[in-house]
Amino acid sequence: MSRIILASGSQIRAQMLRNAGVPFEIVPSDVDEASIKEKCWAAGNDLRDIAMRLAEAKALSVSKQNEDAYVIGADQVLGLDGKLHDKPVDMDEARVRLKEFSGRTHTLYSAACIARGSDVMWQVIDYPTLTMCTLSDETIDRYLAEAGEGILSSVGAYQLEGVGARLFHQVHGNYFSILGLPLLPLLAFLREQKQLGY
Repeated sequence: MSRIILASGSQIRAQMLRNAGVPFEIVPSDVDEASIKEKCWAAGNDLRDIAMRLAEAKALSVSKQNEDAYVIGADQVLGLDGKLHDKPVDMDEARVRLKEFSGRTHTLYSAACIARGSDVMWQVIDYPTLTMCTLSDETIDRYLAEAGEGILSSVGAYQLEGVGARLFHQVHGNYFSILGLPLLPLLAFLREQKQLGY
């Protein structure tokens, strides 16, 4: 079996792979995500394309230095009314974000790909939708105080796997994709490639 590398510093993606019994190393990519988003947006790419371009860029940047490995690149962008949302920079922006999402449905575009050398071997994108409850200012403030600054690593200023679950009225889509990695199709591909011991 070849080496498997996760081209991301995301703790939740790493934990998903560990829980699934995938042997892997972590080598975070150094791609300029903001620049890729700007170029894609200027070129008229939709949110689905932007998520995939980011995942591909991460995988390819790491695979060029690790040509024998299966390199996993993943990214997730959030769309509301066709607008791209990035991770909030601070708790004030997180508060504004949650007010904007209150009572509304947004989409997560969760992309993953695997590169080897300079080639993308496999890719997938999933797009779950999440409907947030109508939130009062007091509810948002209580949530932010309890959740803490860890939510700044989440594109939506929530973490569904933790106290963020209470913010939602309805969720449609795969749980792993919501967390940031379409895990089941990824595992299926690695099994097909005989890269897993099960």
